Amino acid sequence: MSTILGLAQLSCQNCVRHVREALQQVDGVESVKVNLHYAQIEGSAAAADLVQAVIEAGYQAQTEPVAKFNLALHGLSCRHCVQSLDKALTAFDPNLIYQLSLNELNVYADCEPSALIAVVEKAGYQAQLTTVGESDAFPKTEPKTAAQTTQPDQNLPATQLLLSGMTCASCVLKVEKALAAVPQVAKVNVNLADNSAIVYGQAAPNELLSAVERAGYAAEIVEDQHLRREKQRHNSEKEIRQRKRQASVALLFGFGLMLWGMAFGMRVTAESQGLWLLVGIASALVMAFSGGHFFISAWRNLLHGNATMDTLVALGTGVAWLFSMAIVLFPHFFPENARHLYFEAGMMIIGLVNLGKMLETKAKQRSSNALQKLLDLTPASVNVIADNQVKKLPLQQVKCGMLLALKTGDRVAVDGIVVSGEAWLDESMLSGEPLAVSKKSGDLVKAGTIVDNGSLRIETTQVGEQTVLANIIKLVRQAQSSKPKIALLVDKVAAVFVPIVVVIAILAAVIWALFGPEPKAAHALVVLTTVLIIACPCALGLATPMSVIASVSRAAELGILVRDADALQKAAHVKVVVFDKTGTLTEGKPKLTALYPAQGQSAVELLHWAASLEQQANHPLAKALLESDQIDATALSDVSEFVTYKGMGVGGKIAEQSFYLGNARLIAERNIMIPTALAAQADQESQAGGTVIYLANATQLIGFVVVKDQLRQESKSAVRQLQRSGYRTVMLSGDQQQTAEAVAKQLGIDQVIAGVLPQGKVDVIRALQQQGDKVAMVGDGINDAPALALADVSIAIASGSDVAIETADLTLMRHSIDAVSDVLALSKASIANIKQNLLGAFIYNTLGIPIAAGVLYPFFGILLNPVFAGVAMALSSITVVTNANRLLRFKTDNVSQREAAK
Repeated sequence: MSTILGLAQLSCQNCVRHVREALQQVDGVESVKVNLHYAQIEGSAAAADLVQAVIEAGYQAQTEPVAKFNLALHGLSCRHCVQSLDKALTAFDPNLIYQLSLNELNVYADCEPSALIAVVEKAGYQAQLTTVGESDAFPKTEPKTAAQTTQPDQNLPATQLLLSGMTCASCVLKVEKALAAVPQVAKVNVNLADNSAIVYGQAAPNELLSAVERAGYAAEIVEDQHLRREKQRHNSEKEIRQRKRQASVALLFGFGLMLWGMAFGMRVTAESQGLWLLVGIASALVMAFSGGHFFISAWRNLLHGNATMDTLVALGTGVAWLFSMAIVLFPHFFPENARHLYFEAGMMIIGLVNLGKMLETKAKQRSSNALQKLLDLTPASVNVIADNQVKKLPLQQVKCGMLLALKTGDRVAVDGIVVSGEAWLDESMLSGEPLAVSKKSGDLVKAGTIVDNGSLRIETTQVGEQTVLANIIKLVRQAQSSKPKIALLVDKVAAVFVPIVVVIAILAAVIWALFGPEPKAAHALVVLTTVLIIACPCALGLATPMSVIASVSRAAELGILVRDADALQKAAHVKVVVFDKTGTLTEGKPKLTALYPAQGQSAVELLHWAASLEQQANHPLAKALLESDQIDATALSDVSEFVTYKGMGVGGKIAEQSFYLGNARLIAERNIMIPTALAAQADQESQAGGTVIYLANATQLIGFVVVKDQLRQESKSAVRQLQRSGYRTVMLSGDQQQTAEAVAKQLGIDQVIAGVLPQGKVDVIRALQQQGDKVAMVGDGINDAPALALADVSIAIASGSDVAIETADLTLMRHSIDAVSDVLALSKASIANIKQNLLGAFIYNTLGIPIAAGVLYPFFGILLNPVFAGVAMALSSITVVTNANRLLRFKTDNVSQREAAK
């Protein structure tokens, strides 16, 4: 059974892959085809289940969609005719979505009707266009708000919020749920590490702010990246100063009182009751000054039905103070051996928690430096050329089309094209490439680069949020706020953590009060306070976001853009790395190297006819012929009836004579013989790594030309590095087998698959995945986009101004594939770091809570002091943040060599 769904909110090949993977998980699905607007599913799965799978993936779906266009068919008379046409359509495009019957062909894809009419006619039938559907026929419906379980789509409208009041993983969960419940919100990412949120969808900003406020927190919308970072920096510095004051006061008085107690005791007597009353009042004032925010936050959370880290701190210190004050006011109600006071414990705990938060905030600032460096790349003003004069203008006033003057030392503020002048530009902050790049007339320049030497005049082509730099900043920002799937466990634990801890603390205190040794009340209080303090979920909440921020920041410094945190998790499990040959392992700039005319033919005519045919072709090999020094582009012949033979070559008529230019397959299909001598010469050139292109007329071979694409300087070392790291390498090429094997032999590639069309690359990726391996595909995103979309991890190489950051999981900003091993190594280090943090946080709480509850007392007589619980609580968060920040110093041998070269 075939089911076709209409899709909405898909905007790139990454979205296509997400939907395909979601549909493949539905029971009863046998095969799936997906494009940006439709999905076709073969199997027994119910349509309702398929629609639900798409919705849960974060997109929209409906059954019985309107087709893009319909063709009326003629000449089909039986089932065999339908099967014959079906094969022809599949051969034309294996991913084409359509419904076929004897009389009609309904097409659900963005393609030209004329192309399919030609396929039908070539199969021996007739077709006529009858109807064309609307391009946006999908109805607008409210998307499902599955913010916590779906992967964010960066192409949806995004609203950035600065949050305040969050302290732990429980807070994050509350804010996410509140925002996800707002109508028209598609997805939400809340980040504890930098107190921010990114909300995807069409929700009204005021409704988002109200939702956060109703949850018990505060928020403001800041769209400008510079202003947002400035506010975050200001808030962080303010928090550091405030926490420092609060920690100093609390620790000063708490430590002083603790020394007093060590010298004179902390018990209430009739003579000391008045003194301890003053001490109790003073400690309450200290706790109010240094820890008032804990109590206020805990109260607000209680009113909203929430329980967070502040709840635990407020309960623990508050109970200790109330118990002590009760002893001071009513000492006769307590046995003499139970009159020990804990005023110093409350102050010390509050002081230590504030100290830990201050150190934590400082560490967070360090992890965000990479994004700040990117923001600092844009100057505040530029030199504009107007009326032959240069004047300085604020960057905000610069428009597309304006001429800008740049000299040595200037930082480029916009994307543009060089009009005149020559200079060397430092692009290291964008690409990680240490060597300056030469720029001259006609070359593209990017915002954020620096004129190292020389002067330029450039015409502005992109400004503000449209520049490559702005897109990079947007991607880094969104990636830092994203969550890998491994973090879902934290969300589940955080939802119940604090209430469970409170229950455990009360139960432990009751057990000590009923069955513990004397003084039972004092022991019960110590256990209650210690469990509440030690069980802080701060470390749990910081474990994942701190590692993500650090790894995405480090990747940006290395010229690697990470689409989202889940890409790092997927990349960490890759076993096979597949390379597209042209433009990835090679320079992508093939050059004409040899001409071999057949006997009785002219080399001049061979090149002339071949170049004339390539005038209308859009292929790197065509460019190699047309840019040859042996060609006079102005003297080329006109070509009529030009046609492209997919995966084989081109054809056309010159002066009413038919010519065919392409590979051996095209020549064989024309039933044209290749002379033995020429075939031997072609084999030699192929074995040497050259691409052989044959030219023939309707009756005989005219000869062949040889084009070679030079290997990239770093390709061999990059492949070896991957193999040393345990990855299997595969090369895909559209060249014939001999040519591809010659290239692979030079590089030491493990497996070569030659003669593959773009769709064939998809089949290769699928076959490798069916062997049970996680596959990474490395390409330039041009003719390998479908294979990149299907791979478990897509790694695109950005070229020129065409930065493939919107579709790939990972993008290498410098055109150097040695960064592939860097990013795979970084992904492994990142996931290992996240696991270390989560494991440490879970072990801390798993061991800390029982010890605080007194499980060691029956065996060793050890009962943990609440002050030590405060120390442990502070250290747990500091340890997580410090461990995450190790990723900021991540290096491989390649990275060390490049950084040494700067």
